[in-house]
Amino acid sequence: MAAVADRLRAFNRERDWEQFHTPKDLAIALSVEAGELLEPFLWKRPDDALAREAIEEELADVLICAINLSQRLGVDLLAAVERKIARNAERYPVSLARGRADKHDVLREGVEPGGEG
Repeated sequence: MAAVADRLRAFNRERDWEQFHTPKDLAIALSVEAGELLEPFLWKRPDDALAREAIEEELADVLICAINLSQRLGVDLLAAVERKIARNAERYPVSLARGRADKHDVLREGVEPGGEG
């Protein structure tokens, strides 16, 4: 990941694009690219070759925006992901969450799957 981030930083510097990479604009770009990721799924099958290529392109755009934003803010993205996985493991223990899509607060209340809470 560090090598990709370094290549991306060099790519942006060579084009003098860092001046445009404010946290606000990068966050907006990330949201826009995440929205564009939905398009290949609209009215298509994800196993369709053209849809698959578009999905890969949009996923790459999302990751590029996330890397750019993390660099701009000085966030160690991999460390942040590791911390988030650890936090989610605490919030969604296997004993409560296995096979359930309920939010963590519902799991803790002991509400049955599909029940209201």
